[in-house]
Amino acid sequence: MFRRVVAPVAAIALAGLALTGCAQDSTSTTAASSADCSKDALSTVTAGKLTIGTDSPAYPPYFVTDDASKENGDPASGKGFESAVAYAIASGLGFSNTEVVWQTVPFNSSYAPGAKNFDFDLNQISITPDRSKVVDFSDGYYTVNQAVVALNDSPIAKATTIAELQNANLGAQVGTTSAAFIEDVVKPTNKAQIFNDTNDAKSAMQSGRLDGIVVDLPTAYYVTAVEIPNSKIVGQFPAQATGEQFGALFSKGNPLVGCVNKVLADLKSSGELQKIQDTWLAGESAPYFKE
Repeated sequence: MFRRVVAPVAAIALAGLALTGCAQDSTSTTAASSADCSKDALSTVTAGKLTIGTDSPAYPPYFVTDDASKENGDPASGKGFESAVAYAIASGLGFSNTEVVWQTVPFNSSYAPGAKNFDFDLNQISITPDRSKVVDFSDGYYTVNQAVVALNDSPIAKATTIAELQNANLGAQVGTTSAAFIEDVVKPTNKAQIFNDTNDAKSAMQSGRLDGIVVDLPTAYYVTAVEIPNSKIVGQFPAQATGEQFGALFSKGNPLVGCVNKVLADLKSSGELQKIQDTWLAGESAPYFKE
């Protein structure tokens, strides 16, 4: 979930992680092809503008800033994986960069039921069946694994199996699939510690309150390479059967979904989405935990 310090470091995450290649949902694809997706025909929160939501702080390598004095990223910079994806989608819908408005939306609020003050939200939000009951998602734009980060002297620093994590004190951000992953996959003896944001979880690990944190793999690469000295990626978890995918989030029934899916399909087929991924989420692989 960060800031570019030097070019090679900013572009760290998993090279082997592929952009989702699953077929588009037939319903959304049909809707997009039959709908008028011209800019003037789109119904947006603010006429003539495209309002995109994301949380604050916004984390590299998803959102990046050139200001070295700032720890967190800038959604409006156009730099960082999700910022670049956001502006690519906006362009595909006919909006210029100056017509994009960023709205701060707490992570947990994004997928709560009800009306939204944004057209769509990009914030490393995994598409899940429960969330899809009350909000709509675009087709996935990134497939990601979860990983464990720990200090080099942590009791779990040399863990190679999920079983070796079960007596550890693990933490994650509230409402994330990382938090759910601890309970559902690791099933630790000690209840997972849940924090308001990833920064709080990282601080708890650095102070010794946690043996490790669970985050998505691109975040794990950034944390260990840039943010926390003497830390490491202990390992990543094997991909789930259906794969965990990030999607743009919309209010339930928003007709804009189909048009965004059409733009995403074009970005995939042209190779532009892969190019954005290679720019911001390229790096070395991490070992996999064994069962």
